[in-house]
Amino acid sequence: MQKSILVAVDRIVKIPKYNREVRRTTKLMAHDETDTCNIGDTVRIHSCRPRSKRKCWEVTDVLQRTKIYDAEAATRGAVNKLRAVADQGFAASALHPPPPSPPPCA
Repeated sequence: MQKSILVAVDRIVKIPKYNREVRRTTKLMAHDETDTCNIGDTVRIHSCRPRSKRKCWEVTDVLQRTKIYDAEAATRGAVNKLRAVADQGFAASALHPPPPSPPPCA
């Protein structure tokens, strides 16, 4: 869905019978007009007119952005590092050291 995000709102509820606190989560659909939110971002939402059956909230602010892990970029970086080591001419010795020599016979 474009311009829609699913927001999880956590709250702590006290259960008087057991004298315990329990974490409850409510999932809300929110409208993101700029479509800039990513998974893991912390956002501020406000109620608005119903935009669909489940969506009656809208994102007003992105409070904190999440760092996005790019697997392809990490792989490219590792490959480039190995190529640089290979270009220097000692890739075989750097990656696989020679086996230890056997002890001399007495």
